[in-house]
Amino acid sequence: MIKIVIVDDKRMMRLGISEKFKDQQDIKVMFMAENGSVFLEEMKKYLPHELPDIVLMDIDMPEMNGIEAVSFGKEIYPQVEYIMLTVFDEDEKIFEAIRAGATGYLLKDESTENLLLAIKNVHEFKSVPFSPTIARRALTLFSKFAASTHIAPQIKTPLTGREIDVLKCLVDGDDYRLIAAKMDVSPNTVRNHISNIYAKLHITNRIDAVKIALKNNWV
Repeated sequence: MIKIVIVDDKRMMRLGISEKFKDQQDIKVMFMAENGSVFLEEMKKYLPHELPDIVLMDIDMPEMNGIEAVSFGKEIYPQVEYIMLTVFDEDEKIFEAIRAGATGYLLKDESTENLLLAIKNVHEFKSVPFSPTIARRALTLFSKFAASTHIAPQIKTPLTGREIDVLKCLVDGDDYRLIAAKMDVSPNTVRNHISNIYAKLHITNRIDAVKIALKNNWV
């Protein structure tokens, strides 16, 4: 069972998003909140093993916006994943959300099918979902950021050819299932390759992998 929370300042939007999951037996909406402050207060009611797996978080909200809520939430509940679900696709918003600790960034007009797939991929494979238009912008942002910083990857052993192939897919914004299909392997095999990449580069997330790959012209 995937436990989710919906945070949005518009009641009809919260209900609309919740409606997408009414027929999903493996997804449970734990609660809904109208802003980041209410969300964090509600989270205090749960024991660590009761916490949600994924939070669908709006950005522009009164009292405490989604970026602030994710920033606080990741510090207090690092095991919880956050997917920004918003109408905004400005570069600044994307970068702020990712820096705050968001796992992915989807537009509110995503189809129910894509939203469900994103949630399941994040829960099962820890993938990083982006709407296609946002993915292109995000990769450009990462490239610019990598070029302007001094990230020195500490590689104990070089990546294998297969790992480089996976890394290229990560840079392209592919999720685990798409990578598996492209490489004609199982999603679990992809997960193992990515774990090896992270270990060799001494990183823990896809964003840093993309930065390092772009900075070093590996892809």
